[in-house]
Amino acid sequence: MSGGIDVEDEFVAKWRARWPEWRIGLGFVAPAERARAEAWFALLDELTDAAWGGADPTPGLAKLAWWQEELQGWAKGARRHPLAATLQRTDAPWQTLALALRVLPATRELAADPAQELAQLRDLALAIDACEARLFATSGVAPAHDAAPVLLAAKAYLYADAALARACLSTWPPRSGPRPRRIADAILAARLRTLAHTGEVRPATGPSLLWATWRAARGA
Repeated sequence: MSGGIDVEDEFVAKWRARWPEWRIGLGFVAPAERARAEAWFALLDELTDAAWGGADPTPGLAKLAWWQEELQGWAKGARRHPLAATLQRTDAPWQTLALALRVLPATRELAADPAQELAQLRDLALAIDACEARLFATSGVAPAHDAAPVLLAAKAYLYADAALARACLSTWPPRSGPRPRRIADAILAARLRTLAHTGEVRPATGPSLLWATWRAARGA
């Protein structure tokens, strides 16, 4: 794919396999930002999978601890993970993101009230939004974005929780943030609608996906 990371990179390849909708979405991302977008969303996928994936929390907790150290290293100019080759060169608030990961271990269990979970995820959401503002800076000022509902939606999808998916959709934020974020939100919302209505966990497909990503790219 023009402008993307080498498909042999295992982390980006894994993300592409999990999110095939991005074959459409990347077409609406500026060529100069495509590699960065792929690496960034692959990183977020690693973090949410570590937080909420799998039946045993132990491996995920170890991965989150490792990522805290890794992101702190990015802030100091050091790097070990392959995704850093594309991301770490951007002067994003990596230290803030590293510190915000501390909220994730307490969010593994589903809370009775989605509002409680949104509050738990707020610091991490702010850190993600701050990183994206640097990674995908534009000449204009992008509307403020709130990543907390998006994080909760990722959890609903990983847990295949139709009720939580419906709760997320009922408070879904308006299109905001830089273009890659708007496209990511549109793709996730499409998956959530399927989960909410059918209980099925599967990628979004069809003309409606193309329409949603196009509108998200335009900010319409």
